[in-house]
Amino acid sequence: MTKKIAFIFPGQGAQSVGMGKDLYDNYDAAKDIFNTADKVLGRSISSLCFAGPEEDLKQTVNTQPAIVATSIAALESFKSQLDIQPSYTAGHSLGEYCAMYASGVMDLDTAMKLIQKRAELMGKTEGGSMAAVLSAPEGALEEALKEASSVGYVDVANYNSPAQVVITGDSAAVQKAGELLIAKGARRVVPLAVSGAFHSKFMEGAGKEFWEYLKGFSLSNASIPVVTNVDAEFTTSASDFTEKMPKQIYSSVYWTQSVQKMVSDGVEIFIEIGPGKVLAGLVKKIAPQVKVFNIFDKASLDTTVNSLKEELCGV
Repeated sequence: MTKKIAFIFPGQGAQSVGMGKDLYDNYDAAKDIFNTADKVLGRSISSLCFAGPEEDLKQTVNTQPAIVATSIAALESFKSQLDIQPSYTAGHSLGEYCAMYASGVMDLDTAMKLIQKRAELMGKTEGGSMAAVLSAPEGALEEALKEASSVGYVDVANYNSPAQVVITGDSAAVQKAGELLIAKGARRVVPLAVSGAFHSKFMEGAGKEFWEYLKGFSLSNASIPVVTNVDAEFTTSASDFTEKMPKQIYSSVYWTQSVQKMVSDGVEIFIEIGPGKVLAGLVKKIAPQVKVFNIFDKASLDTTVNSLKEELCGV
């Protein structure tokens, strides 16, 4: 195999009722993951994925473990059908836990326990708001954030693509920044339905509590480098993951920069593994020249496996 591949995993917002059910019904590997996740969490996260209700599924405390369980089930189903080793892994926000699992940093039990704690801490942190900014002219974001900071704290939560960032912070400052960005030529500013200001200093307390919880776990060095959200750097050391995981809760997600980092190192194929197609769309905006595949059910898995066999083996 000569082409470099990256496995990427989605974050919050990718969830939908019914996710993972097709995988559970068709692959023993997926069934094992969901059954283990239910056992580790002491509740039926699989039922929440398969049947909802949607109102419960979209609560942070449920969304995060549900997406992680579904994404890892998709990963293991894929691996059961095709023996393939990526050059890198990466995940968007909570998806980074799937990336760490895929790279051997943690086992399934640890991934589920950590993401459950992370979800509980983030879900109970209140205050602030978030908004997606689409197609802001160059320089407008920095100017708007600086001007709006006179009203209150506002920062970038996610660098999703060159045409999309998410801002976070005090509600008044986020609203002011949005108004300024529209005035400066941004195409749209969309308020997000979230419980609080994720990836902002509002989450520093949650990050500190998570750090204390994390001390009770042992992580391994990564067998495959993970491109981490907080700095868009290749990461393999267990101690580095331990340091970065709490920070990730209150720091910006450098997704655009992470994809660019992998592309600059020769990655030609990205495989989004987990519910939805959000990351695939972002990757195509960041690097139009690369090939992108999705794995979220049996049909998409079959299509990806067949396409990769042609791409990599000439079968």
